[in-house]
Amino acid sequence: MPNPSSRRLIFWRQGLERVPDSVWNEVELEALVLAENRLRQVSERIGGLKRLRMLDLGHNELASVPAALGDLEALTDFLYLHDNRLTSLPASLGRLKTLRYLNISENAFAELPEAVTQMIGLLELRSTDNSMTSLPESIANLRRLRELHLRNNQLTSLPEATVRLQELRQLDLRGNPLKTLPASIATLPRLEKLDLRWVETLELPAWISDLEARGCLVYR
Repeated sequence: MPNPSSRRLIFWRQGLERVPDSVWNEVELEALVLAENRLRQVSERIGGLKRLRMLDLGHNELASVPAALGDLEALTDFLYLHDNRLTSLPASLGRLKTLRYLNISENAFAELPEAVTQMIGLLELRSTDNSMTSLPESIANLRRLRELHLRNNQLTSLPEATVRLQELRQLDLRGNPLKTLPASIATLPRLEKLDLRWVETLELPAWISDLEARGCLVYR
């Protein structure tokens, strides 16, 4: 175990099936990496790590995460939950209002968890390689979002509320069975990259050329 005085603990690829109880006593921790283990659960005691800014639970076997994650008010830098077995997230995670980066890719989400749409501080959201068939209108809450990565889902369209994402720079829709896209996407003032590669079900709308004319890169 690294020196706790560093305020950082890294248990990457340690073959862990459970988190050592001693971790929950390190209340000064600012970063905790538990990636690429065999974790199937995480204790509610994680809610006591009030100074945690970075948490990596990616590449494990988690079917759920504790509601106490919503108590991590200092969690601002990133939360990695990718490559697990998650189908939902506790509503309490919606309290993470200052979180800037969230990765929930490579899970089994059939829809974007409502808690995610309450994380109003998000700058980047990655939810690739899931099974989402639609996005909720509440995606509009993420007014600060700059990057939205939705590759390899089952999306057939996007909600009109997408136009409320006025800070959006990158929109990745690769590998989705899209049939339509709202024309309002063309009005997103800061959009720099729209990725439509591997989309074989969409007849490109005329407004795509308007996007390209103003300098947005459209990959198709």
